[in-house]
Amino acid sequence: MKKQELQKAREYKVVKANELVQKSRFELSLTEQKTIAYICSKIKPCKDNNYVLDYEFSIREYCKICGIDYNNGKNYANVKETLKKLSDRSMWVEFGDSEVLCRWLAKVKTNKRSGIAQIRIDEDLAPYLFNLQERFTEYELFNILGMKSAFSHRFYELLKSYEFQKTIHFNLEKLKEILGVENQKSYTNFKDFRKRVLETAVNEINELTDINVSYEIEKTGRKVTGIILTVTRKKPFDRLMAQVATEAILKE
Repeated sequence: MKKQELQKAREYKVVKANELVQKSRFELSLTEQKTIAYICSKIKPCKDNNYVLDYEFSIREYCKICGIDYNNGKNYANVKETLKKLSDRSMWVEFGDSEVLCRWLAKVKTNKRSGIAQIRIDEDLAPYLFNLQERFTEYELFNILGMKSAFSHRFYELLKSYEFQKTIHFNLEKLKEILGVENQKSYTNFKDFRKRVLETAVNEINELTDINVSYEIEKTGRKVTGIILTVTRKKPFDRLMAQVATEAILKE
């Protein structure tokens, strides 16, 4: 890909329904989250709910866009493994009063000779990814490509989904549940959670994305029970600098 084409591809929009971002509990690695964002950036508009669920992409192109060493001999095997995990993983998604168990990918096919991957998005997820008119989360792909923490990506999407509120309050235990760490001993102590999850995410979001975020701690007595986050959109120049920072990381 030429440099101009590469930059344009990284500016494609990733769009998800707020319900999918806010209410779904899922645990994805950083690579898996970036792969889902990349696939979402390729989604085409449709009419009358005639969803286009089948997509294909060049593994080499995917690696270039996502800043992966595309000359690495293990890339084909690594991408196959990532797509397999996304096909195997499931999550509960709310549909009104019901919950439906969905997978990200319903089908995956790769061709070693051509280096092409073909995927099919799970049909049950279609209403949360296609033709969204209201209550949706939208951002340019480049915002998450330079991140090195899976928590940063998840946090960023959550904050973008609530961005219109400016100030967002999270109950600490609920936030841990959303992030999938509520049962991990490593994050039982708030100091550890703050350093390894919260601070890491805030720093990466502020450096690499189109928003700035700050936070305050809420206590009940001496116990930390909540996090209050304030979100502001960056000015055009600051957004450009964030994109430059991301491009620099992707070239490392």
